[in-house]
Amino acid sequence: MILLNHGRISLILCPIPLQDMLHSTSFLAVALLALPAAAANITTPKPGGSCQGKKSTRPNIVFIMADDQDKTMASTDYQPLLKKYIGEQGTEFHKHFCTVSLCCPSRVSLLTGKAAHNTNVTDVRSPYAGGYPKFIAEGHNENYLPVWLQQAGYNTYYTGKLMNMHGVETYNNPFPAGWNRSDYLLDPGTYRYLNSVMSLDEQEYRSMAGTYSTDNIRDRAVEFLGNGIDAGKPFFLGVAPIGPHGQDTPKGFDHPIPADRHKDLFPDLQVPRTPNFNPDKAGDVHYFASTPKLAPHQVEYLDEYYRRRIQALQSVDELVEALMLKLEQHRHVLANTYVFYTSDNGYHLGQHRLPPGKCTSMEDDINVPLLVRGPGIAKKASVSIPTSHTDLAPTFFQIAGIDLRDDFDGVPMPLTVEQQQSKTVKGEHINVEYWGGAYLEGTVFPHDPETARNTYKALRVVADDYDFMYTVWCTNERMLYDMKQDPYQMNNLYSTSGNATGYPVDQLKARLDTLLLTLKNCKGEVCRQPWSFVFPPSSGQDIQTLADAMDTKYDEFFGSQEAVKFSACAGGYLLEYEGSFAPRPFANEKGEAVLAARMEDWV
Repeated sequence: MILLNHGRISLILCPIPLQDMLHSTSFLAVALLALPAAAANITTPKPGGSCQGKKSTRPNIVFIMADDQDKTMASTDYQPLLKKYIGEQGTEFHKHFCTVSLCCPSRVSLLTGKAAHNTNVTDVRSPYAGGYPKFIAEGHNENYLPVWLQQAGYNTYYTGKLMNMHGVETYNNPFPAGWNRSDYLLDPGTYRYLNSVMSLDEQEYRSMAGTYSTDNIRDRAVEFLGNGIDAGKPFFLGVAPIGPHGQDTPKGFDHPIPADRHKDLFPDLQVPRTPNFNPDKAGDVHYFASTPKLAPHQVEYLDEYYRRRIQALQSVDELVEALMLKLEQHRHVLANTYVFYTSDNGYHLGQHRLPPGKCTSMEDDINVPLLVRGPGIAKKASVSIPTSHTDLAPTFFQIAGIDLRDDFDGVPMPLTVEQQQSKTVKGEHINVEYWGGAYLEGTVFPHDPETARNTYKALRVVADDYDFMYTVWCTNERMLYDMKQDPYQMNNLYSTSGNATGYPVDQLKARLDTLLLTLKNCKGEVCRQPWSFVFPPSSGQDIQTLADAMDTKYDEFFGSQEAVKFSACAGGYLLEYEGSFAPRPFANEKGEAVLAARMEDWV
């Protein structure tokens, strides 16, 4: 690096990659001219000193999101490059959840930091619940992550799938706001691995026939990463390939299509035969109870589907490597960059006898991979602190040094060991919700009309000493699972009279129902600190966790609350069908009900 210091030319010897110098004719020309004058003023930078010409002091963010990738079927075990570049250099968050197990509403929640009941984007399509037109109609295009990051001085880039119904008829009506450069997959070509449709930088869409979708996304992502590095400003890069999502066919979604170079890998691979895979005993709630045991030809189909998913993930794995190799060419940038890897939602294949799909509140559909590397993040580490997709936008804000928004429903994730050990670490709860029918995939399964009634509200409560899942369906059936004792969700405890991790089931479900009642319509602070609404400060009770609330002196209080319930199975977030609005907060010593939040904290 050449500096002019009080009229004197100095040459600072910096570890600039050779390829960077060779590709910069201006650097070579200036360096050669300056060498004689600088010969007496050669210095070496101190450790940690800057050797960047255009220094970006705020961290960069690279966010990679697979499509429909599972965690519970161990898909990341078949991604050695993900393990090498992110897993071994960072931390895996084992209890990370999507808050809607469906593509579009999950992605919008991620991009806004809000629960789906606050974005009102609750499905993948119209007429009134979801898709890109709904995203626009709700006003999110002027008020979401890339817009906020640009306002804070970041350059922003995105390539791949943005959301459902972002297609050739809608992509420019209007264009997505907030991106310096973009190259989107567009419907109807989004889920066609060998015949996709894309739009680069707000230009007319083009056919990508004959090329492999994930490879196209990889190459564009590397280009955009180079743009971000060269600009010298902090940047956010979003990369969203479709792998391992199913292939769109005339008969519906079938298994994904891997790149030709990967199609013969893992010839004997099968869906893991976990206890919940095609069990002998049917479930006891809703359509789980009526789903028949899978036939041999259906199991064979599921194994083929699983192999194709793992094969399709190999190109996603190569995408990860391509981005990391680009960053490694610029070590100073890599040292100041956070890299996230996740999926929009999970996936099931034969668990609980179900055909391919997502959409349920079961662990297979909501627990998703999340691996993160970056400054201050422990290497080769894993944590089980509960986090969710609504926490990602607040986390990016914290990384970027931006003040958190009051309307965030999520909170910054504890990325570092210090944050993870802090007493102010994130709470135990994850709010999960869904409206409308479940989307069935695969071509060898009969249609079950009961899946049309798939609306539910659900809750995950995760702590060191306990781990529960609680769901209320729009049929008003209920599920309660002790995930420490029953990780495969085989024994619904709701109608039993025993204990769950030492807690009496009757008392436990009363607390969980009140917590779910608090969260199902919450907004902002109530979503972030629900126990502080149930037990406001003026109540004189210091309740911050489920364990605190399990004190028997609160039995009467929780027993008197209205239950979470539905009056109909609606296709969207329609309050008139969702029963009780919020719980009654705990009373103070004088018997006066203390309201911790106003009505607008929900509506």
